[in-house]
Amino acid sequence: MRIIFATANPGKLREAAEVLGEGYEIISPATLGITEDIPETGSTLQENSLQKARYLFERTGLPCFADDTGLEVDALGGAPGIYSARYAGPEHDSNANMDKLLTELIRIENRDARFHTVVTLILADGQPRFFEGVCEGAIAPRKAGCGGFGYDPVFLPDAYPGRTLAEVSEEEKNAVSHRGRALRAMADWLKSY
Repeated sequence: MRIIFATANPGKLREAAEVLGEGYEIISPATLGITEDIPETGSTLQENSLQKARYLFERTGLPCFADDTGLEVDALGGAPGIYSARYAGPEHDSNANMDKLLTELIRIENRDARFHTVVTLILADGQPRFFEGVCEGAIAPRKAGCGGFGYDPVFLPDAYPGRTLAEVSEEEKNAVSHRGRALRAMADWLKSY
């Protein structure tokens, strides 16, 4: 099945292809000449995910899915949440985002956090279907590791004590990641569709 994933992030495309496996050709909007920024003006992860999936479906009529992910830090009242990608400013600057987060947590003991993803899938019938995934963990005191993307170098998943998501293999990350869980739920649903 050929399906559009509403992302320009090569890390997300690779992760989705690995999780969905054979039988799926995951393409980016750019493959179809759609290079403009897709709007994200919702107030929740689900609203943003739905908005991005509808945007692509209305332009192409092709099966598509979109995700929206937030890093939710308990001590910050759930922030950065839906603003995770632009936490330090309007650009998608992962290092600046991590630096801001680490600065805000310098003297805070409770560093519990989670990644939360909502995936919206739209097939030929035009009906949105939602899949969620959560990865519980904590924020590390400093960046560690060179794998992954986004906040991975500062996120310590409960499943791998003492290691950030940037220090585990792609296979290990996909087994426990928020996006991996949401994508596996979507893949399971597609098998029975």
